[in-house]
Amino acid sequence: MSDRYARQIVLPEVGPGGQARLARTSILVVGAGGLGCPVLSYLAGAGIGRLLLVDPDRVEESNLHRQPLYRMGDVGRLKVEAAAEALAAYNPGVEVEALALRLAPDNVAGLVARAGIVVDAADSFAATYVLSDACHDAGKPLVSASIVGLAGYVGAFCGGGPSYRAVFPEMPARAGDCATAGVLGPAVGTLGLLQAQMAVLLALGLEPSPLGRVISFDARRLGFGGFSFAGAQEPLAGSFPFIAPSQLLAGDIVVELRGLEEAPVAAAPDAIRLTVDEIDRLSLDETDGRRVVLCCRTGIRAARAASRLAARGVTDLALMALG
Repeated sequence: MSDRYARQIVLPEVGPGGQARLARTSILVVGAGGLGCPVLSYLAGAGIGRLLLVDPDRVEESNLHRQPLYRMGDVGRLKVEAAAEALAAYNPGVEVEALALRLAPDNVAGLVARAGIVVDAADSFAATYVLSDACHDAGKPLVSASIVGLAGYVGAFCGGGPSYRAVFPEMPARAGDCATAGVLGPAVGTLGLLQAQMAVLLALGLEPSPLGRVISFDARRLGFGGFSFAGAQEPLAGSFPFIAPSQLLAGDIVVELRGLEEAPVAAAPDAIRLTVDEIDRLSLDETDGRRVVLCCRTGIRAARAASRLAARGVTDLALMALG
């Protein structure tokens, strides 16, 4: 073994055996943006044997202040291709597979099955719930983070610990994003580094495990907080699964919550266009025995509409996030 890992092998928590364990670890990283860049850099630096990278986007100049894997010459390139090239130059001993695709309910199970640990760096509530459901079913640990503005969190879920839904059974009523709320590079980088640290701890199998813990970070006041959710119970009801367009069934009632300006083409040809405030117009007689699929860009409006329908007694509900 070369001197590359000498400074971490000397740690009693790692040693030659731990380094060999890292080399045998495969990690799925969903998202190659502000969170994904530090995650990928430090996992590759630690000698994780195989990284499976999933992201559909291309590098934009506005990404560069917080995504240091990329250079001006990468603008316009697929992020996964630019990231894989940068990581290969950094540590050629790590195998990187780049998939330029969007995580979706109809491909998540196959992706999760290919890794031992999953890192959610997509910073999308819909992606987090989709990944949590798949990781919970597969018994794989999930390290998820999110940041908007100057505050965010990172936590370790599933894999024998409670799922994301056990801690956050309902989606937020609203959420900002980096484009509208803004973000500082060091703030998002800090959370990405914490994700990488949690993933390495899981790969090494160290105790106490990070599973069942959330760490919060306020970059404005340089404050850390958090809590343990190790004893959280999985929700028995009120959890609405996400589905992909390919998973629509012939009898589904599809409700398009996006307006014509936002989505000139509806999620399905026979979709009913309603807003969240108009969802009560949906006839309960019409929904009897049929699944109602609620569609919006992020899944947040769909979740709100689903909660209103569930309160009226509709039991077969699913969400689609089409942003």
